[in-house]
Amino acid sequence: MISRLKLQRVLVVLGFTEFFVLVFAVLISCCYGLTEEGQYLLQLKSLLHDELNHLHNWDSNDSTPCGWKGVNCTPNDYNLVVSSLNLSSMNLSGTLSSLSGAISVVGGLVHLTHLDLSYNRFSGSIPKDIGNCSMLKFLSLNNNQFEGEIPIELGKLSRLLKLNLCNNRLSGSLPKELGNLASLVDLIVYTNNLTGSLPSSLGNLKRLMNFRAGQNMISGSIPAEISACEHLKVLGLAQNELGGNIPKELGMLQNLTDLILWNNGLSGSIPKELGNCTNLETLALYSNNLVGAIPIEIGNLRSLEKLYLYRNGLNGTIPKELGNLSLAVEIDFSENWLTGEIPAEFSKIKGLRLLYLFQNQLTGVIPEELSSLRNLVKLDLSINNLAGPIPVGIQYMTELLQLQLFNNSLSGRIPQGLGVYSRLWVVDFSENYLTGPIPRHLCRHSNLILLNLGSNKLTGNIPTGLTNCKSLVQLHLFENSLTGSFPTNLCKLVNLSTIELDNNKFSGPIPPEIGNCKALQRLHISENYFTSKLPREIGNLSRLVIFNISCNMLVGRIPPEIVNCRMLQRLDLSKNSFVDALPGELGTLDQLELLKLSENMFSGNIPATMGNLSRLTELQMGGNRFSGQIPRELGALSSLQIAMNLSCNNLSGEIPPELGNLILLEFLLLNNNHLTGEIPDTFGNLSSLLGFNVSYNDLIGPLPSIQLFQNMDASSFIGNKGLCGGLLNNVCGGSPSSEPIPPTWKGSGVPLGKIVAITAAAVSGVSLILIALILYSMRRRPAEILAPLQDKSSSDSDMYFSPKKGFSFQDLVEATNNFDDSFVIGKGACGTVYRAVMQSGQVIAVKKLASNREGNNVENSFRAEILTLGKVRHRNIVKLFGFCYHQGSNLLLYEYMSRGSLGELLHGDSCNLDWQKRFMIALGAAQGLSYLHHDCKPRIVHRDIKSNNILLNDNFEAHVGDFGLAKVIDMPQSKSMSAVAGSYGYIAPGKLCYFYFLWHYDGNMSMEVNLEYLKIHALTEQVAHDVFKFENMTYFVDTNIRMGKDRSLTVPDKTHTEKEGSAVTQLCLPRRAIGKSESTTEADDNRSKGIGVPESDDGGKRSCRSWWDFIMLETSD
Repeated sequence: MISRLKLQRVLVVLGFTEFFVLVFAVLISCCYGLTEEGQYLLQLKSLLHDELNHLHNWDSNDSTPCGWKGVNCTPNDYNLVVSSLNLSSMNLSGTLSSLSGAISVVGGLVHLTHLDLSYNRFSGSIPKDIGNCSMLKFLSLNNNQFEGEIPIELGKLSRLLKLNLCNNRLSGSLPKELGNLASLVDLIVYTNNLTGSLPSSLGNLKRLMNFRAGQNMISGSIPAEISACEHLKVLGLAQNELGGNIPKELGMLQNLTDLILWNNGLSGSIPKELGNCTNLETLALYSNNLVGAIPIEIGNLRSLEKLYLYRNGLNGTIPKELGNLSLAVEIDFSENWLTGEIPAEFSKIKGLRLLYLFQNQLTGVIPEELSSLRNLVKLDLSINNLAGPIPVGIQYMTELLQLQLFNNSLSGRIPQGLGVYSRLWVVDFSENYLTGPIPRHLCRHSNLILLNLGSNKLTGNIPTGLTNCKSLVQLHLFENSLTGSFPTNLCKLVNLSTIELDNNKFSGPIPPEIGNCKALQRLHISENYFTSKLPREIGNLSRLVIFNISCNMLVGRIPPEIVNCRMLQRLDLSKNSFVDALPGELGTLDQLELLKLSENMFSGNIPATMGNLSRLTELQMGGNRFSGQIPRELGALSSLQIAMNLSCNNLSGEIPPELGNLILLEFLLLNNNHLTGEIPDTFGNLSSLLGFNVSYNDLIGPLPSIQLFQNMDASSFIGNKGLCGGLLNNVCGGSPSSEPIPPTWKGSGVPLGKIVAITAAAVSGVSLILIALILYSMRRRPAEILAPLQDKSSSDSDMYFSPKKGFSFQDLVEATNNFDDSFVIGKGACGTVYRAVMQSGQVIAVKKLASNREGNNVENSFRAEILTLGKVRHRNIVKLFGFCYHQGSNLLLYEYMSRGSLGELLHGDSCNLDWQKRFMIALGAAQGLSYLHHDCKPRIVHRDIKSNNILLNDNFEAHVGDFGLAKVIDMPQSKSMSAVAGSYGYIAPGKLCYFYFLWHYDGNMSMEVNLEYLKIHALTEQVAHDVFKFENMTYFVDTNIRMGKDRSLTVPDKTHTEKEGSAVTQLCLPRRAIGKSESTTEADDNRSKGIGVPESDDGGKRSCRSWWDFIMLETSD
């Protein structure tokens, strides 16, 4: 009791003492005026701009600054000294030094322990004199505009606990002197312009807990010495230019909770030692160059919540040990090269809310176990090789908002309960093989924003639950087999900005209610069966940017109200039956960049107002009935770059010289008109021109002597009797040579105007010049110049989709020694094939098509081959890895076939194909073609089957290639157009003698007969046209072969008897009357089932009657 009283007395005495000291200090201040530190602060105030007058009470008449705003004082040897200055978030601007720099401002406050100037607009450099503030413990200069280097004098602040310089404009490197700050706990310098490498002296900071230096330009490697900072919890070095490996020594940081190294240039593998950092909560290594497998030791990080390894080069399988990350909330491994299956062990991470595995090479099925992740919000498995059905249990994941599975090989039906239990807002299943109807409940909770089911095999109508989805913004249902009429309820969705219904089987009129879609920006409904007129209410879509209704059956005039769509940039009305004149107001759509009106029945003059479309880059008006002169105003279309196509019309008069002003134009087509006069000399200005055609007009005079015309084919000028000179045969001033004239339909006198040049094909190693075949129809339907696959503003080398191996165009150049002839393995009419060995050891075949200057057929071939192979997946079809455009050349990248083509093998110096190999080749080719014709969606007719287009791998397995002439046949004949195409000797019988024929011709038949000729070639080494010459081939088969008159068609291996040969009759197809031009569903079904082992006559299948039935099917019953 007594000791407690004594203690109280002592405290009272001390309290009085402190009070006396403070009073004494104030009295002294009153006697001597404002203190020196107060003078420093007033000087600082004079350097600042204080918009909000926060420092209004900083008064020079005061004896002490201790009462000023932001200033705190503590006693020191009977004096009050400024120990804390906090001016944070006062919107102050200015510098911390006088203009002369001789007088220090902050550096004079030597008793400071806290200095906080954060969240202002201070500029200039950080004063070196801050190093004099030896008592400083907290220095916060963050979120200002300081620039220059970090003063090395800061290394003197031995008591400093926290240094925050982030969000400034500091440059230079981190001073190594910072390693002297032995007491430092937080070093925060992110978001500056720091360069150089990290000093190894950072390892001296034994008490450091947080080091954040992200979003700078720091280079070099991560010093292993950082591992000596044993208390380190946060290491943040993201968004720098760091390289080298991640030091395995980081595994020694037992207290580390956050390792943030994303967006650098780190390489090598992920150290397995990181599995020792058992307190890690966030591991972010994404956007680097890391390779190798994901270490299974990552599964030891039981505290891990966020694991981000995406956008690297990681390979191998996903470790099943990751299922031990029981606290994980987000896992993202996307954009790597991971293989194998998705581990079902992910289902053990019950708290998982995000799982991104997209853009890898994962295979197998989607594990049904993932459906047990009831907390999952976002699931993205897109761009992989996943197959099988979508797990039914996914429809019961109640928290799921985002579900993306696009670009896989998923099949089966979409779970019909999807959307019943989850508030989905993004669903993307596009580019799969899904079948059946669209689920009705996808928008049950009115939360769906984006739905993309495009490029599948869906059927049925658009369900009402979707057409009433008020939240819907984007609807993509393109490339399916959906039917029904245009859903009028869609027009009530006020948020809907995108409708893509193209390439389906919708029919009926476009309803006038379409005008209610006020927010619509993209409307794609091309390649359907829409009929009737285009409603004038389309003019109500004031926000419409892209409008494509091509390839339908629309009629009537273009409603003039369409010009109210002032924001239109791309308008495609081509391939319909629109009539009459164009509204002159079309020229007021000054935002238009693409205008396609081709292949309609428009008439009248081309409006001169179209010259006002200053942004137009492509103009397609070919295949109509336009008359009158070409408006000279079109020469004002200075942005026109891709094409101007006015071909196949009734235009007359002279070619306006103003068209020579279109210096960016690449294709100019004026052929098949009635143009007169001379070709203007101003065309010499068209330096960008790649394609030019004025054939079949009434032009006269000499060709302008410009380099452009010297490199063109004469076919660009034929049909003009008065043209002379240059590359034409007739000499100017002499008698005109006879020119071919465009054919006319018999009895009508109307020129048909569509010229289709069929490219040459090499057969049996001998170059044959093929006959140019001309396609006629009741209306002229010229093929439009192909628009580029990418914008022409792209670089000269564009890889349009990269091969999975990830090589670039430069890799192709190096692998072929800049496409040297020594790497050539084949040449054809459309290009050259090179053998390329990539750095990874993979061998690919690179098909280089000729330059665009050689004509539109090459571009057509390139596009056809891409579009065709892009839809095909079959073991007997050549695999397309990727394609590329470079300086006018088109490159196709294929899997390499080591044994070349069947034709080369049959007609080489030595042919060692035994009967079994020949049978396997024929079977493989038949299987590939059967897939194309019956199982591929859309179905495809190759149209150029020959032995040179059957490629063989090491095992003599046949692969069908060269799709340059392929034709998609899943359209009614009213919507597709065929030409006789293919190689001489492999065309349907009875068609060789024709130079043209009706486009109604059934192209399906030709593939079957071509296949039979291919069998003859494979089994007998006889080329079809060598055998048949110009005889009726059906008669030859039925007569010569069956009667044994032509012994050239015998099996080379005489040891095989007819009985032994019956073992290969599995290639036999049911007989079909080839002469029938209409294909029925029953016949198609029979053909698709025909490849297989035939049973006996009483087994229900029809057997081949003889040996020759196998070699060449009977062509008539």
